[in-house]
Amino acid sequence: MPVPNLKIEDLHVSIEDKHIVKGFNLEINGGEIHAVMGPNGTGKSTLASALMGHPKYEVTQGKVTLDGKDLLDMEVDERARAGLFLAMQYPSEVSGVTNADFLRTAINARREEGNEIPLMKFIKQLDKRMDLLDMDQEFAQRYLNEGFSGGEKKRNEILQLMMLQPHFAILDEIDSGLDIDALKFVARGVNDMRSPDFGCLIITHYQRLLNYITPDKVHVMMQGRIVKSGGPELAEKLEAHGYDWIKEELGIEDETVEA
Repeated sequence: MPVPNLKIEDLHVSIEDKHIVKGFNLEINGGEIHAVMGPNGTGKSTLASALMGHPKYEVTQGKVTLDGKDLLDMEVDERARAGLFLAMQYPSEVSGVTNADFLRTAINARREEGNEIPLMKFIKQLDKRMDLLDMDQEFAQRYLNEGFSGGEKKRNEILQLMMLQPHFAILDEIDSGLDIDALKFVARGVNDMRSPDFGCLIITHYQRLLNYITPDKVHVMMQGRIVKSGGPELAEKLEAHGYDWIKEELGIEDETVEA
């Protein structure tokens, strides 16, 4: 099987006529974890939403391919079936649908008709992954995210990631609002996924998640594009010194996105 590949070339994204992402370039292969860091208002979450196909975000220029196929030509459900996963910053609550039913339906949506996952195999996989994330078994029968704390919702997103086994995951500020214990369990789930068949893009403000998930590459996003890239040491420098030194080095006065 070929190594998965996600390639973003000169991507421009607008929302309500405001130009947010301005010439974003990035390539991730299976087996790699990349982190995109940056202050608020630099276009990070807009990037995540546009890649997943949120209808509010208009791609005005550029090209994105997933395993050589035109991602931007796909509907949201087609992107998911092709192997793209988004762990959302603010997961929705869905009343009346249990976690277990949602997960089994989502898994079967990616399988051929007549090749649905057997119930006992599904239960065995679900129990194993909930144990890894230190989730109480009752979560399987609770309605999707309903009444969950912020940390429980984020852990649930990682459970979905582990059950669905996508080619690529975009983790949009999955660490926001997490205490240190929840952060460790989220990292444990992502690290468990690491393999040549899986690539990951972590979007975050802070280095603390990267203490537990070591990225292969770190990128700094300002003004809607990547302005600097490096290894894990770049995240450590940002944690110690903030972003001002990059702005000085590159002559950037305002790092946020302007129309």
